[in-house]
Amino acid sequence: MPRPAPLPQNTLAGIGWMLLTGLCFVAVNVIVKAVGTALPAPEAAFLRFVAGLILLSPVLLRLPGAGFSSRAWGLFAARGLFHTLAVMSWFFAMARIPLAEATAMSYMSPVYVTLGAALFLGESLAARRLFAVAAALAGVVIILRPGFRDLSPGHYAQLLATLSFAGSFLVAKRLSSEASPSAIIAMLSVSVTIGLAPFALAVWVPPTPAQIAWLGLVAVFATAGHYCMARAFAVAPISVTQPVTFLQIIWAVLFGALLFGEPVDIWVILGGAIIIAAISFIAWRESILRRRRTSSVEALRP
Repeated sequence: MPRPAPLPQNTLAGIGWMLLTGLCFVAVNVIVKAVGTALPAPEAAFLRFVAGLILLSPVLLRLPGAGFSSRAWGLFAARGLFHTLAVMSWFFAMARIPLAEATAMSYMSPVYVTLGAALFLGESLAARRLFAVAAALAGVVIILRPGFRDLSPGHYAQLLATLSFAGSFLVAKRLSSEASPSAIIAMLSVSVTIGLAPFALAVWVPPTPAQIAWLGLVAVFATAGHYCMARAFAVAPISVTQPVTFLQIIWAVLFGALLFGEPVDIWVILGGAIIIAAISFIAWRESILRRRRTSSVEALRP
């Protein structure tokens, strides 16, 4: 039986798509930072997800005929809970800590996913991956420097957000065998909007048209960012595209200094660099292991 032709790999295109991904996500951070504390975090998050539902309406119209299993519905609910907590914490943190710190700390989600997959999904955690996880945790300590400065509620909220996003991603891995990627994304938007609604209503402040428009733009940039990331992964190896994400912290430092007068903190850049190096190593090792498994399967084919 002839083997299927491999997908073409284009390093420059992958880097370009990942650069656009970073710009989209930094734009999300900047807009949320600019909205600030004028709206309570649950309400701002709720309005962003309502706008996201409008963007995803073509996919949502196909959901009634999807025929999800009871297990899938339970996983959708669990992911919605994780993501609701993550989004509220993230909106709270973004309005209260520097852009660069929030960006650098958010890099830890893949590391927590790696740990969670070993603890809860039975995946192996080799010594080299464990060393990379330890290095990433050291990067967080460098960023926060506990004991050397006061940590604000925003820092703790960002830690909670990163952990909760990791929980959401772990549930998504389980869901991958139960539903299509488009259905998983659409159901996430529905469940998080429902989850945010009571918290938003409890602290509701009438938003201005400008605030609604800005949060709608957040949904547009977030959707575009996920699309660009998917395109990057499709045309280039993750070991090539992953290090490009470090540029997000550079842009966050620049926008934070230029737009919000935030001081440039070399410790944040250093900690972020260590975290990205650790994530890149984990991604590189996983890509090697995936190729080995694929080669072994191909070798067994008649």
